[in-house]
Amino acid sequence: MGNFLQRNKPEWDELEVLLKSAGRATRWMTPQQLRRLDVLYRRTTVHLAQVRSRTNDTNLMNYLNGLTSRAHSLIYVSPKERALVGAMQFLTEGFARAIARQWRYHLTSAGLLLAGALLAFFAGSHDVVALYAILPAGDPRVPGAPRELLLSHLRAGREQTGGMKFLFASFLFQHNFKVALLSMSLGMLAAIPTILLILFNGMMLGAFVAVHHQAGLATEMWAWILPHGITEIGAIVLCGGMGLQLGHAIVCPGMKTRGEALQQTATEIGRTAIGAGFMLVFAAIIESFLRQSQMSDLARLVFAAGTALFWMNCITHGVLRERAERLKPESA
Repeated sequence: MGNFLQRNKPEWDELEVLLKSAGRATRWMTPQQLRRLDVLYRRTTVHLAQVRSRTNDTNLMNYLNGLTSRAHSLIYVSPKERALVGAMQFLTEGFARAIARQWRYHLTSAGLLLAGALLAFFAGSHDVVALYAILPAGDPRVPGAPRELLLSHLRAGREQTGGMKFLFASFLFQHNFKVALLSMSLGMLAAIPTILLILFNGMMLGAFVAVHHQAGLATEMWAWILPHGITEIGAIVLCGGMGLQLGHAIVCPGMKTRGEALQQTATEIGRTAIGAGFMLVFAAIIESFLRQSQMSDLARLVFAAGTALFWMNCITHGVLRERAERLKPESA
């Protein structure tokens, strides 16, 4: 047994050094180190089998078993990247490039939302009856409402505990998810309900803005809505764009059958749908925790600007990457 230890211990020590230097992934190892790691791992498994069959040395068996287990995990188990890194890669590659490929639908969806918002805002500015027709029945935030009442609604919930805010975030996500899902799925009906739903959501937003502008609460209102609204409205716009894609596949399938066109479209919008879901979760967290915090209006607007820059950067990166990918065959 002494000769066995003396003969093989240097290789075990070398394997241990390689494992420590590699950490949790092999990405930083050189090709020579990788080959040596593979050789030492296989030899050590043989040594472990020999120890188990020839001796009762529990300590040595446990040592070699631990060594081979670590080496096996390093070689065969895929390294787990940090969640933040993986999310950023998805946002700037799969998600952003999917948006870039179908930008016309998403731009149309954004145009419909903006058109509805402007229509309600200017109509409500000239005739308050239009605002009453658009805003939900029973909502106290109506034209002519006292400034103090509107301000109290903007500042409501700031004293809630973390648990209550978490429950509120869950509720907000469910509500926003339903709106987004309807915007997307109703595209199956030739996209007509999708168009009407996007216009109506835009009109609701425009009416809400008009009420607060008329009360002289423009700054407070934008500081209240923009931090979460940029992400939330962006997600709903994308879902509307996906609904328009589905509607186009139904109405104009081209040389394909409608089933084939829908299948191809569904595959394409998959990444966008996952990204939009992520945006809705993010928006719900912001809306429940940041919106109902004691942050100043300036800090809220700065955060909103940072959010807008973040999404603009992601989408711009996706557009540039998609364009570069399309130009590759031509340059070749």
